[in-house]
Amino acid sequence: MTTTHTPRTLGTTGPDVFPLGLGCMGMSGMYGAADRAESLATVHAALEAGVTLLDTGDFYGMGHNELLIAEALRTAPPALRENALLSVKFGALRGPDGSWLGFDGRPASVKTFAAYSLQRLGVDHIDVYRPSRLDPQVPIEETVGAVAELVEQGYVRHIGLSEVGADTIRRAAATAPIADLQIEYALISRGIEREILPAVRELGIGITAYGVLSRGLISGHYTPDRRFAADDWRAHTPRFQGDNYRHNLGLVESLRKIAEEKGATVAQIAIAWVLSRGPRYDTAIVPLVGARTRERLAESLGALDVTLDAADLAAIEGAVPADAAAGTRYAAAQMAMLDSER
Repeated sequence: MTTTHTPRTLGTTGPDVFPLGLGCMGMSGMYGAADRAESLATVHAALEAGVTLLDTGDFYGMGHNELLIAEALRTAPPALRENALLSVKFGALRGPDGSWLGFDGRPASVKTFAAYSLQRLGVDHIDVYRPSRLDPQVPIEETVGAVAELVEQGYVRHIGLSEVGADTIRRAAATAPIADLQIEYALISRGIEREILPAVRELGIGITAYGVLSRGLISGHYTPDRRFAADDWRAHTPRFQGDNYRHNLGLVESLRKIAEEKGATVAQIAIAWVLSRGPRYDTAIVPLVGARTRERLAESLGALDVTLDAADLAAIEGAVPADAAAGTRYAAAQMAMLDSER
């Protein structure tokens, strides 16, 4: 059943979207095996609930995720399909074995990536197109300029960014209108509050926040004895390792007490906290929930009905202070690739 909620606008130039987006990465193996039928049903359920923004990357499963979304849209009722907005990241290079080979932001590559994504997705345009990371060998002006040409040609509607710092954001915005920045933002990932959030607010750029549950870590569904499969990249992420993992789950238990008092789940409180950061400012914050099942999707959507007052927010931030997490959000090699962390 469709849920009615006030839409949020991505920046001053971007589209209006449902206040939660669906991040589809986990449906293509990043967190271990996924159920294809359940993935398709989850996308359909999200669209039925009113979700409009579907987020993917051309490197998620080396094209698998885009083909999955194409199938979901093709098999959805026309009215729902027409409301879907596609956010696509490009530029990450992968080998046949799934290895990560770097990033490519050269203009010719940008246009090639777009051509392949349009074909896989089965659409004539991409609603928000963004480099997945900054290519250190290519000025951001050249990469964004290439996307701007795709906008002029009608293949892209809006330009986005991902995981870049304040200086890069300013340079990109001076090149072409930027709708939003996609970046990790959660109770235990608040580094963007220092320089990046002020920059996007000044420039009228929205935020699509991924990792709002820190890859499930603060969902309230994990226990200290949980083990992650070798093909689940959380098994190699510092926050899920040893003492770090146990410490972080302790923060979750502090959050659970607040959730119980509010009649909500831990995940709903964590998502509601991110939602609460958006309406305070002119630039919207839209959380992306990485639900892989209809059950988890329904729980996430329930966060929209959680109201947090000043006392609630103070209690939440007291239970999980800004720098309380143990371990970095990525392993060292991946952290080095983040312009947003420099």
